[in-house]
Amino acid sequence: MLVGAISPELLNGQSVNHWETAVYNNDTWKYFVGIFEPDPGWRQLLFDDSAWAQGTGGFGYGDNDDNTIIPVCTSVYLRRKFNVTDTGVIASALLSMDYDDAFVAYLNDVEIARVGISGVYPLFSQTGNDHEAVMYRGGLPESFFVDKNKLNICLLQGENVLTVQVHNSSVTSSDMTSNVFLSFGISDTSHDYRALPSWFIAPGEFSSSNLPVVVINTQPGETIMDEPKINADMKIIYNGGTQLNYITDPGNIYSGKIGIEIRGRYSASLPQKPYGIETRDLDSNNLNVPILGLPSENDWILLANYNDKTFLRNFLAFEIFRQMGHYAPRSKYCEVAVNNEYQGIYLLIEKIKIDKNRVNIADMSTDPNSGNDYTGGYIFKNDYYTAYDSWLSNYSPLNRPGSAIYFVYHDPDPNELTQQQKNYIRNYVNTFETMLYSPDFKDKQTGYRAYLDVSSFVDYFILGEITRNVDTYKKSRFYYKDKENIDGRIHSGPPWDFDWAWKNITENCIHFNQTDGSGWAYRINECDAWPVPPSWEIRLMQDRNFINEIHDRYYLLRKNILSQSHLNHIIDSVALLLDAAQTRHYQKWKILGINVGTPESGEQPATYSGEIQKFKAWISTRLAWLDANMVGRSYVTPDKYKPKCRIFPNPAGEDLYLESDTLISKIELFNYSGIRVAEKTDCNDYSVKMNLDYLGPGFYIARIYLRYGGIITRKLIKKQ
Repeated sequence: MLVGAISPELLNGQSVNHWETAVYNNDTWKYFVGIFEPDPGWRQLLFDDSAWAQGTGGFGYGDNDDNTIIPVCTSVYLRRKFNVTDTGVIASALLSMDYDDAFVAYLNDVEIARVGISGVYPLFSQTGNDHEAVMYRGGLPESFFVDKNKLNICLLQGENVLTVQVHNSSVTSSDMTSNVFLSFGISDTSHDYRALPSWFIAPGEFSSSNLPVVVINTQPGETIMDEPKINADMKIIYNGGTQLNYITDPGNIYSGKIGIEIRGRYSASLPQKPYGIETRDLDSNNLNVPILGLPSENDWILLANYNDKTFLRNFLAFEIFRQMGHYAPRSKYCEVAVNNEYQGIYLLIEKIKIDKNRVNIADMSTDPNSGNDYTGGYIFKNDYYTAYDSWLSNYSPLNRPGSAIYFVYHDPDPNELTQQQKNYIRNYVNTFETMLYSPDFKDKQTGYRAYLDVSSFVDYFILGEITRNVDTYKKSRFYYKDKENIDGRIHSGPPWDFDWAWKNITENCIHFNQTDGSGWAYRINECDAWPVPPSWEIRLMQDRNFINEIHDRYYLLRKNILSQSHLNHIIDSVALLLDAAQTRHYQKWKILGINVGTPESGEQPATYSGEIQKFKAWISTRLAWLDANMVGRSYVTPDKYKPKCRIFPNPAGEDLYLESDTLISKIELFNYSGIRVAEKTDCNDYSVKMNLDYLGPGFYIARIYLRYGGIITRKLIKKQ
């Protein structure tokens, strides 16, 4: 779905003077209800369609958005002829579609757009992915750009035919919609077609950015879908923070093959699609590469921002958790073009998985069912589930008795786990829950502390509450567990999915819709949420020591990481970075001032700066309420929570990464003779990268100086 285009001058050598519409949805069309397969030539200009029915465009049933009502069916086929006066002045075209549920569109038997259905020529009985029409609800149709190169192949001087096949998601679907528009970008001042629809948005121009530029092109005829990944080419351009990055530049960060698919659930239904990316070699094998300073891997996410007008909700949540001293996915802002079409601002982000530079726990060995190996590592979560990828908990939530809770295998993938491994992690969680809901769960030796990394649960609780994230516990809630001989406890995190956070949503739940900053995310089971989250935090809150740890940790963090000034500094830095790009983004996605995505109460600012101010005000209100209502009371000394720091990978190769929950000011490396062999000053960051390529193999000591005082030392092995 494409509304903004890469600068036409760059692509075609032909600029657009103005736009006109050649085909309207309510023109007279020929149509055929798919009760059997139509003639194979139905897409061609010379096909005899005299036996087809004729009607006003807008074919379908249900939803009261159709001009011609058709019987309940799986598919409908449409034909509309039109004339082109001069192909030479048509620089580009835009197909606009409002559809339910899937479609393929052709111009003179050449495919120009497709969504939600596979197959070269889908059969009449084939069903597509579920998709709801939007125009009858006040939304805009999706638009698909057709460039000059494609038009040179399929557009004819004189008579042409636009054909579309629309498919339902099931044979019993309650509705179907097909509204089709075709508009042309004209390179001169001629006017041979009709006026544009009132909602029409002309493609914007995108030629350069201060952000990294990601350009993705699929193979001809290939459509990006929600599984499987298809092959594509990707280049990433970044010339450093002081130079612009031009879309015509060669890829200097990455230039090669990828696999790509649409990812997500709710977010995938929004116009700006999120993508899963896999970097590949020429033989389509996984290719681990570092990208934009992010450690080497092959699995990446391009996280869309349609549901977050600040572009900050995920970024800030991850940054806070990382500054607390835990792993959270690292990311880089970028602007993305897919098949010559500008798609807006994205976060290029690490996918959550087991890796020495991500969730740094043991990978299963080649004989994972023997000895200690099958005890870890595992990443699992609460999320949407199937019978295949999950297991049922033995317990219902304390505050929602009788409801079923499912845990989902994440990494390794369920099809990579042996039955013994599945049994192990399921039994471990079952054993923990049995203890958690027992009378002795508070026992310091044998109680829940023997099974949980409590500090990660404390920090995850605080993150969930400051963001008041409706998805904190019910969806995308991750856990991980290492091998027993390393650290067999369950850790909470990494965090994920915060685009419904930091806002007052209109759901019928007092914990998330209040405008005074009140509400508790951990009590979400009082709102009949689905998927049903476990009540681990509800039970943990019955331990005075646990809530007192939350209390002390929260007020300690409020002095630095969670201070309003510190959060505002991060917000302002991002807003400044995105100042130019957000203008292009909102030229493409005209959603400022409109309540789209997550249903949100209150004012809808009409400017990006208004969204930023609203975001800051929400945080201020929320923190004020938490300051007055935080659980627990002070019972620990100020140094209960000592600064946390991790270095990885260890043993290290060419590069070493250091992360701390407190700003790092300086790093020194000493060999075992006590001689300083490396130094990095003026770091002033929570995450620092050091190049060790010039150091020989051996043992070293890293001395990390913290900005607010204190020194942390870590042992380091440098490998060959």
